[in-house]
Parts: sequence; structure tokens; C-alpha cells
Amino acid sequence: MFVVLMGVAGSGKTTIGRALAAELGWKFYDADDFHPPANVAKMAGGTPLDDADRLPWLDTLRALVSDSLERGESGVLACSALKSTYRGHLLIDTRVKLVYLKGNFHLIQKRLAERRGHFMSAAMLESQFAALEEPEQEFHVDIDTTPDEIVRAIRLRFGV
Repeated sequence: MFVVLMGVAGSGKTTIGRALAAELGWKFYDADDFHPPANVAKMAGGTPLDDADRLPWLDTLRALVSDSLERGESGVLACSALKSTYRGHLLIDTRVKLVYLKGNFHLIQKRLAERRGHFMSAAMLESQFAALEEPEQEFHVDIDTTPDEIVRAIRLRFGV
């Protein structure tokens, strides 16, 4: 099984992903680590990525998930996956489960304002919410709770 944690910047994808992977003994991957330098520079400069920027990145992530599953390895991927088409790249079969870490703008804005050392600025949050196409049928988790409670909810939902 591969769990993809999606949501806007500041929704807790990395925190929850690391905790979930550690509890399960699975590998954790942060999609941000797979952006090419040009994408990172663009975002750090305050310019949102467009679909053309994201496509090679999504192809890399799809290969990561596919290759891991072919080797029989489970994992957790933290990835914004804001649009349905992006998620379509990652949800390659029923072994890939999507979890939407959902939070309101003000809570996430506060989190981003407190975060240091990340290329995603709080100023870009509006563009993330504008681009967000909320998934309808996947598992939604309200992020206005503790990481432990979120991890517990995910494990209960998927029986892991």
C-alpha cells in the first residue's frame, strides 16, 4: 500500500507523513524533495508553478510510487496534489490511497507564518487555495487536531 497525503502548504503533510511512516515501518517521501532546482527557484521567488512546470515532477513521483509497489514496498508520500489531474498521475491503482489533509485558510496561514526554512512562502497560500480542487470521494481529515489523532484516524481508515 502507498498512502498519498495531499493538501495545501502548511496542512501538515510532512509532519503526518513522517509520523505515519515511522509507526508503520514504511518509507517516507516528501514530494518537495523531487522538484527540479528551477521549480524550487520559481516558488522561492514567489511565482506559482504552472502545469508545464509540474508535469515532469509528477512523472517522477508516479515512477517512484509504481517502482515501490512493483518491489512490494509500502510507503507514504507527502504531495500537494492540488488538482484532480495531478492526483490522477499518482493514484495508479487501488493500492494507492489518498488522504486529504483539510484545513481552513486562517489556520494554515498562521502555520505558514510560523514556519522557517521552507521555500513555500505564506504569501503563496492564496494561489494554493485558488488552485485546490478538493477531492470528493477520498478520505478527508480535519487538520485542526493533533498529529497523533490524525495518524490514528488514517491507520483506522485503512486498517494498517
